Amino acid sequence: MKNLPGRKTDMKDAEWIAKLLRSGLIEGSFVPSEEVRDLRDLTRYRKKLVYQATSEKNRIHRILQDANIKLTSYMSDVFGKSGRLLLQRLVNGEVITLEFLEENMKGPLKQKSNQLLQSLQGRLRSHHVEMIRFSWDHLVYIEQTIKQIDLRIYLRLESRRESVELLTTIPGINEQAASIIIAEIGTDMSQFKSEHHLAAWAGVCPGNYESAGKKKRARVRSGNSLLKAILCECAWAASRTRNTRLSARYWALVKRMGKKKALVALAHTLLKISYHVLLKRQSYIELGVEYLEQFQMRREKQTETHMIQLLEAKGFLVTKAC
Repeated sequence: MKNLPGRKTDMKDAEWIAKLLRSGLIEGSFVPSEEVRDLRDLTRYRKKLVYQATSEKNRIHRILQDANIKLTSYMSDVFGKSGRLLLQRLVNGEVITLEFLEENMKGPLKQKSNQLLQSLQGRLRSHHVEMIRFSWDHLVYIEQTIKQIDLRIYLRLESRRESVELLTTIPGINEQAASIIIAEIGTDMSQFKSEHHLAAWAGVCPGNYESAGKKKRARVRSGNSLLKAILCECAWAASRTRNTRLSARYWALVKRMGKKKALVALAHTLLKISYHVLLKRQSYIELGVEYLEQFQMRREKQTETHMIQLLEAKGFLVTKAC
């Protein structure tokens, strides 16, 4: 739809678009239904809230380090059940004793009560307590809002529960990821001509870069960034599964293109699988690790047959060596 440089004005652009439309050269864009758009608003807002919660957690980490409180040396997650008890007492200005640690710490942390008590002997000033309280109260509010949004999303998906269950049969996709995928592409796959059009719209397929008759590698196309992000997360989870076709494909791609590019390629595969699962209304069928080897053998056989046909068309006599 781009016009020639130097001839762009609002009036000329409107005329140019109208002329293309009369000629049938403009394809319709994907516009989801009102229900899907409402669901999309909820999932996107939830993602923003998760980012804000992570920011508040990082801010609390920074304040604790500034006060020379080294909880992270002995706790893998400061915001777990035991860590939240300690943070709550710090916010309330209460004294943390060895007896409290031995009674309330969970799991292996009970054996580290002395080390935890030593790590809490920092320079915690009233300013630090105030800053932690502000971030803590905001974090609690955000987490409560996320729970309310999760409930709203669950209720919105009641009419699409079958689609969610179908998507969760794919390795790497859980219910939360399925809700985001449905919110971005809907459940009616007739909106897209094929899985390739859907992948291009999402921005997980490679770009088209050809020069002097040679096709070269190019960056992925721009598309739906939120859908691309959740697909890459699902691809990372799928690559960690055992004895699956997706994990075998990922590690085969890593050898020649690296982990990041292989992750996007696996996200491309996941989106195409999701398209067929929603289109055919059938659950995912695991093909196993052997499928990739069999596919490569079939591909090599097809290439060999094609090359023999080309040579025979040029008058050569081709015989296979024993």
